[in-house]
Amino acid sequence: MSEENIEFEIDQRVVYPSQGVGQIKEIFDKQVGENTVKYYKIYLEVSDMIVMVPVANASMIGIRPIVAAEDAEKALALLGEAIESVTSDWKLRYQMNLDLLKKGSIFDIVSIVRTLYHRSKVKELPILERKLYDNAKKLLEDEIAFALGKPSKEVEAMLHAKLEPLGALIPKKQVITDDDEDDDDEFSDEINDSDNDNDDDDDSDDSDSGSDSADGDDDMDDDE
Repeated sequence: MSEENIEFEIDQRVVYPSQGVGQIKEIFDKQVGENTVKYYKIYLEVSDMIVMVPVANASMIGIRPIVAAEDAEKALALLGEAIESVTSDWKLRYQMNLDLLKKGSIFDIVSIVRTLYHRSKVKELPILERKLYDNAKKLLEDEIAFALGKPSKEVEAMLHAKLEPLGALIPKKQVITDDDEDDDDEFSDEINDSDNDNDDDDDSDDSDSGSDSADGDDDMDDDE
């Protein structure tokens, strides 16, 4: 077995893409078949969950350190900048932003929040997009709060102050008619079906590699 590169330390704050800010609680070894695999135990505060991630897979998943204060300030500044017009096809828009969320950089998350805030001022967001916006905004708020050492409520006000002037400049006549609401339920079913298929594939792959969240469930049971 190749030696894992331990990038993070116990008690270090990290960002888990799509999930939020977490804290490394433990680095431990687990026997998987004939191999000994090193794992991170990460506590995700926003969802009050503990996940187990193989050290060797952490970078592939996109787990990263919280940005420095300088980059947090840059993200805030970027949030207040003007934005190019976005497609009125909400399904395409949703998928593009979902892909950005999975990439997980703070600047990708800024792009999601800024784009969907802009769109919400033109037309009310479909349910799925609204959830995506709320999730991305919370992720951004939490990371900036930890990076700058500020309370979440203060950072939330800072985000609003950056976004609101942008929204106030958007003329309502830019509204483009589309079928957001009519297609919302149908597309939601498609997304759920796709996620279920991906979950099945992930379970199959991870059962072989010992890197699945199912291992995390087992570990949590063992800890109890």
